[in-house]
Amino acid sequence: MSKHYDADVIVIGSGALGSNAATVLARKGKSVIILEAGEKIPRWKVVENFRNSSKKANYNSPYPNEPWARHSYDEHYIENTGTFDFRPGMLKLVGGTTWHWAAACWRYLPNDMKLKSCYGVGRDWPLDYDDLEPFYQKAEEALGVCGSDTDDQSGQGGDAFPPRSRPYPMEPEGETYIFQRLKSRLGQAGYNFIHEPNGRATRPYDRRPACSGNNNCMPVCPIGAMYSGDIHARHAEEAGATLMTDATAWKLEKGADGKIVAVYVRSSAGRDTRLTAKYFVVAAHGLETPKLLLISNIANSSDQVGRNLMDHTGMGLQFLADEPLWPGRGAVQQGGIFNYRDGDFRKSHAAIKHAISNNVPNMAIARRLISQGVIGKALDDQIRHQAARWVDISTVFEILPHATNRVFPSTTRKDALGIPMLTVHYEVDNYVKSAKAIVDADYRSFVSLMGGEVVQDNTGWQNRDHLMGTVIMGDSPDDSVVNYECRCWDHSNLFLATTGVIPASGVINPTLTGVALSIRAAEIIEREI
Repeated sequence: MSKHYDADVIVIGSGALGSNAATVLARKGKSVIILEAGEKIPRWKVVENFRNSSKKANYNSPYPNEPWARHSYDEHYIENTGTFDFRPGMLKLVGGTTWHWAAACWRYLPNDMKLKSCYGVGRDWPLDYDDLEPFYQKAEEALGVCGSDTDDQSGQGGDAFPPRSRPYPMEPEGETYIFQRLKSRLGQAGYNFIHEPNGRATRPYDRRPACSGNNNCMPVCPIGAMYSGDIHARHAEEAGATLMTDATAWKLEKGADGKIVAVYVRSSAGRDTRLTAKYFVVAAHGLETPKLLLISNIANSSDQVGRNLMDHTGMGLQFLADEPLWPGRGAVQQGGIFNYRDGDFRKSHAAIKHAISNNVPNMAIARRLISQGVIGKALDDQIRHQAARWVDISTVFEILPHATNRVFPSTTRKDALGIPMLTVHYEVDNYVKSAKAIVDADYRSFVSLMGGEVVQDNTGWQNRDHLMGTVIMGDSPDDSVVNYECRCWDHSNLFLATTGVIPASGVINPTLTGVALSIRAAEIIEREI
């Protein structure tokens, strides 16, 4: 008699990574259950929530924050014990945090994946760029990425790089005026501007309209031109997958043969359900995935679960230029400056990327002017004047994995379901600090070249919401959690679809890479079932 399972595959998490994996499997005819702790919310409701919110600068505020499914800006969600206040903007709802990302869809460079071999620091990936390239292409097609097929994304000014098997699915959007002017003036001083590939439709694509430049990408694209994970949650359902909301996975059960046999799910009413499957994919984000593994006491023979936490910890600069640049039209982020993405300098200090922010700055300007006592017509006039000239540079640094930078279940805080919340210990290392002098010099140069007046150039270390390393990928079960397939060393039927597997951070947003790895893992599972 064959054993009965509730599904062939259970996917825990309905964000971009989990939903893409689920879609691949469901379209291949496999029975799939997707578990989501949060709820399903329509786009119009998020837009309405944003319009009604008094916290416009808080990108989590338009989204649900339930006692059993808290978003990460909830003050009780993360307890920090290190010197850095680690507080990324993660969401819990169908579609996950890509509801309010900037849609950056970069590929890693080949050298990013061989950091130890090339530069003697950090870790190497257990696979090469060529192994991942076909899945990068599949991920770009799934997300509907627009990009330049001629840019050398290393910033070295050579031919198109890294190598591609096919062009981007869509042509890039036109350059915003602020990007054109900064590129023209700063470029003369040797700063290399690179277009940012992004999951934003420049023509109708996969039932999404073309971007109309609303500039609401964060916290929500009002028309759905920007990709968000709910798109593939819908695709998975249409292909036959079952989506269960209000379903928090709180424990994985290990069988006698080392395989995972079941997941325990708890509803907001406190009702527990045990679900079985042949394979399991944990697709929670880089903090919740290791928490679930640690609570379940699995996958941790290496003692690396929850360790090696990396974010692209960064800095920021705001200044007023000597000419109107008119930020606030089009994508909130379109590209940046890549003079320190790759090179021998990585032996001694972190790689650096400067991103050009294109958000509407009126609120920040108004707060600053009011704090200075400006009121009435003078306030109106100055908001108009400064908003046209506002420049906001968001810098990120390459981060190395350290076992001491970690996340683990809280011993003092629980959510409404009685499940531990999170404790994070995070410190900024000397590899990053050694690059700060270069950034400080760049900031002085940017201001000088643009005839600027500094608003703020010493922000301190900032969160960048890019969670990596906590279930790290490697060549050996002695010092890593998953192998090159994203399969747990300790459990052959457990795969992790999270950017937490990434072992070397580079300076680019990790989401596209996470989706590529998730699609690859799903194809492996499909062949084995």
